[in-house]
Amino acid sequence: MSEVFDTTASKSEVYYPSQEVVDNIAHPNYMELRETARQKPLNFWDDCARELVDWYEPYTQVMDDSNRPFFKWYTGGKINIVHNALDRHIKSWRKNKLALIWEAEDGEQRTYSYFKLWREVNRFANILKSMGVKRGDTVTIYMGRVPELPIAMMATAKIGAIHSVVYGGFSEQALADRIEDAQSKVVVTCDGAWLRGKTVNLKDIVDEAIHRSPVVQRVIVLKRTGQDINMVADRDFWWHELAALPIAGPYCDTEPMDAEDPLFILYTSGTTGKPKGLIHTVGGYQVFIAATLKYAFDVKEEDRYWCAADPGWITGHSYIVYAPLILGMTSFMYEGAPGYPYPDRWWSLAEKYSINILYTAPTAIRGLMRFGDAWPSRHDLSSLRILGTVGEPINPEAW
Repeated sequence: MSEVFDTTASKSEVYYPSQEVVDNIAHPNYMELRETARQKPLNFWDDCARELVDWYEPYTQVMDDSNRPFFKWYTGGKINIVHNALDRHIKSWRKNKLALIWEAEDGEQRTYSYFKLWREVNRFANILKSMGVKRGDTVTIYMGRVPELPIAMMATAKIGAIHSVVYGGFSEQALADRIEDAQSKVVVTCDGAWLRGKTVNLKDIVDEAIHRSPVVQRVIVLKRTGQDINMVADRDFWWHELAALPIAGPYCDTEPMDAEDPLFILYTSGTTGKPKGLIHTVGGYQVFIAATLKYAFDVKEEDRYWCAADPGWITGHSYIVYAPLILGMTSFMYEGAPGYPYPDRWWSLAEKYSINILYTAPTAIRGLMRFGDAWPSRHDLSSLRILGTVGEPINPEAW
């Protein structure tokens, strides 16, 4: 890694990649693509939509700007993000490729091939349908960083419903506000979550939020920590018990959606007033995130990719869950905090799983910097090819 990232970026605003990186980029025509995007943006996004995703029915117009400033993308097209993230891969050689590697804070490990992940998404999609969830309904998801979170997201999208993921650190009132605004009749949660060796009782928070916003009719609870929780009769159901029933069959049809149909709602933090629900639509969103990940991160087929964001934020939605799967990548997901139980936890994971691309935030980098260089120096980080940061401009010291 030291050869690739040998730079004086702290003294300069421009970083020039090494010749080794230039000689081995996945997209040698990148500058040509960049010029096309600048000169003919609609042509560029037309090419991306044709190359990166499949359509049930082709779109008739790349962008409809007849009602400015409200633009519509890929009008007339029929598409579903789960088809592009999972369905199409299980019909190819990627069926048995690793889609997701997960490690818990306590060291527990799980792996999902594209086929296994597809099957689990189908099972949970059928569970949601059995709960009465249908196209256009909103499902609120309030969970820790576990594989079942992206499974719940994709199961919701597969049947044409809308997911609203709420960051697991939010309070009862913040969750209640989002449930009420989205009018979610179904909530998916965990009994608890692990963070720095301690449990966070998510189910208690959900119970209080529902008390304040009583629109919820069903709660599906994943057993993660095993702690004692209150289960309300005829409202609360264990995920594992539902998954064992015949209703949770391993196949579920994927719902073709209009390109401008809602895919998910993600709420602003609400620091300056009531949280605002931002709706992301099915078509334009998936084309954009697939293109940005592919070209900005020089993605290669064999890469192991780790986005260390929280799935509850837009970066997590886009670059933990959907974009890596659309591109057929192998993605890594970690449950715990960066410096727990030791300051080198992240570096040990990068070495253990031969991570090639690490995408994080300057805040996390600054948090690790205070432990000094000795901790990362303990590990072989030669697999790391690209480091990305998001969320704020990175200061020279963190760079």
